[in-house]
Amino acid sequence: MRSVILLLVILLQGMLSHARQPDFLITDYGAKADGVTLNSAFIQAAIDACAAKGGGKVIVPAGRFLTGTIALKSNVTLVLQKDAFIVGSTNVNDYQNLDPFTDGLGVDVGYALVVAVDQQNIAIEGEGSIDGQGKQLKEVQIATDKRPEGERWGRRPFLLRVVRCSNVRVQGVKLMFAAAWTSHYFQCNRLHIEGVKIISHGVAHNDGMDIDGCQHVTISNCDIESGDDALCFKTTSSTMACRDIVVSNMRLKSGHGAIKMGTESMAPFENIRISNCYIYNTNNGGIKLLTVDGAHLRNIEISDITMVDVKTPILLRLGSRLSVFRKGKDTQQPTGTFENVIIRNVKAEASANAQLKPPSGILITGVPGHYITNVTLENISIRLAGGGTAEHARQVVPEAIDKYPEVKTFGPLVPAYGIWARHVKGLKLNNVSFTLDSNDVRPAFVCEDGDEITVTNWNIPATTGAEALIRLDQVSSAKIRNNKVQGKAAAFVGVERSNGS
Repeated sequence: MRSVILLLVILLQGMLSHARQPDFLITDYGAKADGVTLNSAFIQAAIDACAAKGGGKVIVPAGRFLTGTIALKSNVTLVLQKDAFIVGSTNVNDYQNLDPFTDGLGVDVGYALVVAVDQQNIAIEGEGSIDGQGKQLKEVQIATDKRPEGERWGRRPFLLRVVRCSNVRVQGVKLMFAAAWTSHYFQCNRLHIEGVKIISHGVAHNDGMDIDGCQHVTISNCDIESGDDALCFKTTSSTMACRDIVVSNMRLKSGHGAIKMGTESMAPFENIRISNCYIYNTNNGGIKLLTVDGAHLRNIEISDITMVDVKTPILLRLGSRLSVFRKGKDTQQPTGTFENVIIRNVKAEASANAQLKPPSGILITGVPGHYITNVTLENISIRLAGGGTAEHARQVVPEAIDKYPEVKTFGPLVPAYGIWARHVKGLKLNNVSFTLDSNDVRPAFVCEDGDEITVTNWNIPATTGAEALIRLDQVSSAKIRNNKVQGKAAAFVGVERSNGS
């Protein structure tokens, strides 16, 4: 019996050894780590050979491997070993566009350095880096491409694109200096991103991580420094929602928005949880939730967020731009909805040098006839520069119904230093406090066209000269209670054009 068992163990080991997927070293297929040889064909040959054998690992060893577009295949893991660099060519003609689309600015885009389209069970892992050489590529491109920058930038490649793939893992690698967006995941299912470092700036549109119509996604322990939006959720197609997503433990620095949903927003954003993020040195919004192209944005929870030196901490926008991004595949949609959003446990230090001057903490606005509903802001603390005047307190904010949704769209300022809200229903504001570095005679809170507004447990700082600390304009019903008020004002609550109680 013992000999039979031993024989079975030996046979089993042999079967496992035979089944073990092999490694494919790109240098065995001709790739050269000299930073000069264009290795696209050699790296692709290694990937194709790996896929033909049923999958395995394609190994990129230490060195600088220059390449144009390379396409991952099913069951292939691209492993970047320590000190390994995949380096993007500076010639735009070395790149392919395997899935064209139009971005939120109306530019045709989709070229990429590393791409996977309609694949499954793929991964990129290791201690190495992918460097797009974006600034250098732009310098070479503009020597011959004389179109306006707004037209020619779409010819530049994304660093990483993963399109309609399932069971995707990106772990440990560094993504650097893209020529356009850094990483774009479109309509992927079961996506896991962990421990990724992104450093991408130097040219326009350097988004860090774009999650576009993906489902069952986990993102954790990533560090993003981006010239454009850092962590951005999009739906450039109406056919697949951003849904069932969990994000945690992120460090975000952005030239625009740190955490953003939209602007491209055709399919829903729903069941998304984001927690434990540190946002710093961000130029155009800490948290920006935007649906302007017909999407239903709902069941979102964002919690435990720290912001330092951030211009305008929070923007929530429901609009009617109604753009279409997949030409010939989508049609224009009606205005969407914005509902059931919770943002809690936020500590923010707002930059004095903001898009709105004097700066404000939070902007919330729908459009006439389309209300942002059932939003809860709880345990929010924001430090602001102050400086608002009586004239500022009466600023009329443009509706901008069909405009690109940006903080500056509603500028040059808004009439509240703390929270300005318009076209809202079921807005709950609990345990909110502000600190002002200088006097501000704008109200702490202004609501225009609202219903079922709740303001509880606020700590309103000492100011002098304000007409009112809270102003309700065309508000049907509101509950205001248990608030701590310092300083002096002509009135605690000012009610104008009242149509309720």
